Amino acid sequence: MSRQRQLDPESLGDHIDRLYRAAWSLCGSREQAEDLVQETFARVLRKPRMLHSEDDLGYLLRVLRNTFVSERRTASRRPQTTALPDDLDLIEDRSATQPEARIESGELYSAISALPDDFRDALVAIDVVGLSYREAARALRVREATITTRLHRARQRIAKTLLSDSPPGSATRRASATPQD
Repeated sequence: MSRQRQLDPESLGDHIDRLYRAAWSLCGSREQAEDLVQETFARVLRKPRMLHSEDDLGYLLRVLRNTFVSERRTASRRPQTTALPDDLDLIEDRSATQPEARIESGELYSAISALPDDFRDALVAIDVVGLSYREAARALRVREATITTRLHRARQRIAKTLLSDSPPGSATRRASATPQD
């Protein structure tokens, strides 16, 4: 029997970077990711939370994912608005030093957000947030073998998407080409 403990609100700041990266992967947009993390923290802080394990991050990821799904359901019931053209959408990644890196980062997060939910959740948990396979399996409530399969398939889809979107003369294309000997 596990001992229950209350989630320490002071420890939420320790997980903000990982949650932000996970949210960005879910949403595909930096601004929506910020809103999602804020909404997640607001939900967690509304009332005391009792945890059954020492895994604060796993719990917060479940809350983040549930918040994302709830917001998506709510949005699907509302009238849809049209977005601005893609050529006006500027991607800003302040940690990137080169403009190309910013564009690649935005393309990667967009590709991740376009994955099916199960694949995206596994990829976000392992590659973006940095959970172990066991922690990801616990957080997503599936077996470890399921995580490895979903992660492999998600990575394949991301690679295929990024390779098919790159221009014919780019470095990504040249690296993947095989010599014709």
